[in-house]
Amino acid sequence: MIRSGTGLRMNEDTLQLWFAYPDDVLERGAAEACELLLSEEERARLKAFKFDRLRREYLATRALVRTALAHTHPIAPEAWRFSSNAYGKPAVEPACGLQFNLSNSRELVVGLIATGAEVGVDVEPFTRASEIAEVAPRVFSKLELAQLDGLPDSERLNRGLSLWTLKEAYIKARGMGLSLTLEKISFVFGGAEEIRLELDPSLNDEPSRWRFCLLDHAGHRIALMVEQAADAELEIWEARPLLAPPTRLPDCAVRWLPRS
Repeated sequence: MIRSGTGLRMNEDTLQLWFAYPDDVLERGAAEACELLLSEEERARLKAFKFDRLRREYLATRALVRTALAHTHPIAPEAWRFSSNAYGKPAVEPACGLQFNLSNSRELVVGLIATGAEVGVDVEPFTRASEIAEVAPRVFSKLELAQLDGLPDSERLNRGLSLWTLKEAYIKARGMGLSLTLEKISFVFGGAEEIRLELDPSLNDEPSRWRFCLLDHAGHRIALMVEQAADAELEIWEARPLLAPPTRLPDCAVRWLPRS
């Protein structure tokens, strides 16, 4: 287990993407060890879940963020405390310069950590592509829908999955949840920039403020949204077993967009 004093302070030009796997909590003693890291409030919320699957997702998510932050900053995993803004976006309390965001599915938990920059992350299994396609008219912009309609059937589901994860990562980075209307956020594919972000003026934000990327891991599509990350180095870490010393995975070819 990672303890106090093992964390290394993260450089401002570095991002860390973390992976954990909810089913690892099924290993003997793993759930009990993870629960020891949680606050009383987190333990109460854990017990409130009715289904084992949801308990595993929640427990793996809370253990991952504590493990990842402890690896990045010299505070023990169980000592971290968190607050949330009015829309539910979590933050370290008291502030220490680190920003993070989390996303989870049945089989994969992801966390993104940065220094001094807002971040958002979303993860979706490939198997959700059909479900996302069904709600596309309610969540995608007119421009996104027009581009989807122009694609062959073989590409439409994959594009929809990318759009959904990008939009989710953006609203999570903004920290305003669904108060931001999804149809007013457009990710436009094509051209020299490959993908660009367009925002309705009512959202009070500038697309140039953000860099983003897509990557796939373990049967999932992952979108990262980072404030001013044109030259950021992305480190990828895996917590497996969940509370063992983490492993840095090989660097992958991540393309930050739009291109600078």
